[in-house]
Amino acid sequence: MSRVSQAQALENRRRAVAAASQLFRERGVNGISVADLMKSIGLTTGGFYKQFPSKEALVAEAAQAAFGDLDLLLASFDTAHGDHDTARGALVDFYLSAEHRDQPGTGCPTAGFAGDMAREPTAGEVRDTYAGGVQEFAAWLSTDADDGLPMVATLVGAILLARATAGTELSEKILESTHKALTAPPGLDPDRDAAVRPGSGGR
Repeated sequence: MSRVSQAQALENRRRAVAAASQLFRERGVNGISVADLMKSIGLTTGGFYKQFPSKEALVAEAAQAAFGDLDLLLASFDTAHGDHDTARGALVDFYLSAEHRDQPGTGCPTAGFAGDMAREPTAGEVRDTYAGGVQEFAAWLSTDADDGLPMVATLVGAILLARATAGTELSEKILESTHKALTAPPGLDPDRDAAVRPGSGGR
């Protein structure tokens, strides 16, 4: 039997990382075995251990790849919308959409890996990779008023709750109310502003 060429081995590794990046976000790290992962790309479990020392090593690479995809997505918003403020608003629209809620495998890794990272040891490559990705996402969302972390926390919390309640009216309400809160003009309460208008009897 001929040996796999170096180029083919690199391609196999790339495919394994890409598949893991999607499947881990969709099913969780513990929800997909090495055997199932390799089967999904038509390779054997033995081939996995020729490429990676452990599943944990793959998790770190998969998370890094997922955050790389997020970087490309954010850059595409900047390119498409011209100025960063408009791009940020468009990202919020997408993030709090039913499309993003219903496709976790290709969605934001900040949310997709959150549950697994919470169970990771507090020190190590996987946790460091994730933390770095979150910080970069926050930096993209930052404004003169804050460092972007409150926005990341709000977006991620909302999409996780919307996914956890998917199929119910509450899921839609979570997306809609969070979007309203994040896109309201500064200093205004969107619910109060809707209820209190001139002539309505409010003060």
